[in-house]
Amino acid sequence: MVPLSPSPPAARVRPVARTAGVGLAGLGVYGAVGHLGFLPYPALQLAVLAAATGIFALRRRLPGAVLLVLAALTGLVPAVGPVTAAAAYAAARRTARPRLRVRLPACAALLLVVCATAAGPWLGPGSAAYGLALGLALAPTAVIVPGLIGTAQGQQGRLLRALRERGDAAERARRLADSEARTHERSRIAAEMHDLVGHRLSLVSLHAGGLELALERAAPELREEAVLVRRTTRDAMRELRQALGVLGPLGRDTGTDALTDATGTRADIEALVAQSRDGGIAVRLDWTGPDLDARPAPVRRAVHRVVREALTNVHRYAPDAHVGVTVLHGAAQVRVTVRNGARPGPPAPAEELGTGRGLTGLRERVELLGGTFEAAALPSGGFRVDAAVPAEPDTDPAGGRTPAGADTPRPPSGADPSGAHAHDTDPHATDPHATDAESDERRTAEALTLGFGLAALSALMVVAIAFVYAAQPSGRSGPAPLPRIGMTYGEVAALGVQDNGAVRAAATGHEPPRPAGTAGCVYPFNGATERRPGGLLIARYCFDAAQRLIAIDRFDVPSVRDATPWEIP
Repeated sequence: MVPLSPSPPAARVRPVARTAGVGLAGLGVYGAVGHLGFLPYPALQLAVLAAATGIFALRRRLPGAVLLVLAALTGLVPAVGPVTAAAAYAAARRTARPRLRVRLPACAALLLVVCATAAGPWLGPGSAAYGLALGLALAPTAVIVPGLIGTAQGQQGRLLRALRERGDAAERARRLADSEARTHERSRIAAEMHDLVGHRLSLVSLHAGGLELALERAAPELREEAVLVRRTTRDAMRELRQALGVLGPLGRDTGTDALTDATGTRADIEALVAQSRDGGIAVRLDWTGPDLDARPAPVRRAVHRVVREALTNVHRYAPDAHVGVTVLHGAAQVRVTVRNGARPGPPAPAEELGTGRGLTGLRERVELLGGTFEAAALPSGGFRVDAAVPAEPDTDPAGGRTPAGADTPRPPSGADPSGAHAHDTDPHATDPHATDAESDERRTAEALTLGFGLAALSALMVVAIAFVYAAQPSGRSGPAPLPRIGMTYGEVAALGVQDNGAVRAAATGHEPPRPAGTAGCVYPFNGATERRPGGLLIARYCFDAAQRLIAIDRFDVPSVRDATPWEIP
């Protein structure tokens, strides 16, 4: 049977492609988080992501250890989340024991939360509380959800394999029951033929013997006919018992001419040839190869029957012809050829020709063992019988060869020839019942589905990371601090104190004298200018030449109210 496993190049490229895919997904999360400005220590996080991608390549040998290590790294570097999700999916799909399927993802999720909480103050959002929040947000997307999906996929695959195994077992049981039924029916037919036909032939042989004794005195010239009838009946009974051995269990033969260890060997064939020579036929035997004593009994039996039947036909139809018997014993098959020349004189009349049932029986016997049989007249007027029998035939439980068109039992689809445990089975193994095109199509669809799923989980991870980082406090609470004497111009401007041209114009001519050493002043509006009845309260911030705040003055500036240019009726 040709294995359905992928070719070696595909088997080497596919794991590398998976590792590269999860690495690119992690790199996408790294880039998205960095673009949002939530990526502390980017060089360190990139190095950890590269190390995690390398660890992911060991998931088949150590699925549990790889998942735990990646979960811990995800707590330190959230960009490792897609890699951990792929490892959680693979580990859950490969795990067959129910308790381990629950404990492994639970331990990985707990480890992720603990590591994120511990790394929060120095490598995370800034505090242990927000590190805990980040771990709780990443655990479902990086461990729990992929683990549940992998568990469901693994259970489905194991269920399908179990159903296929049960179907194969039922099919084998059905074929075995059919074979036993056929064997039983053949044995029953053999027993009936032995009881009915064999009994009648025995009576004929008995009466022929009595007739032979009676004719010995009354009519000696007819005694030879009685002897011929008795011998023919005896031969018919012997051939009947041999045929019953074919109808009955094929592992044994019945009758006085039962199968022995010498049947079909070189000595046995030489004995058949010698008997033909004693009968007046010129027979030559050519034997090539070792003896057949080490071959199975059905093979030796077939060789014996071919030679015997062919020589018997020569005795009947061409007793004056020269006969050549050739036996070629090779490593794979045994080839037997019996060739006789044309009989001298005119050809035999049609009424003297046989029915051909003997050759039909030989053909069935040889083909039952998986061999080939040919019997045909030669252009020169002779006849040739050629049989090729496998040296080691394949037989079914009943002793017969499995037909070429029969369905052969297939190994269970869940069986692992390498002896691996159930929790170490390959989740991407191909289905032995599927064709190569179906396997490629299924593998492509699965890769696309898992790719889209990993992309969706990566997007959820980016949202969770951004939410946690955006929710942390900015570090400044309460009202904004006020400018103080001695602050630099940059520090004051950072507090929102900016010069306003309108306020400066309003203060011109109404402001008090500037302090000594003043190099410039700033007249802000927002937060420093207040509207009062009849005027404005203006603040002035004066700086020296070193851009240091040396004075903060507040003074009133009267406002000018314009008269209404028209009267409203």
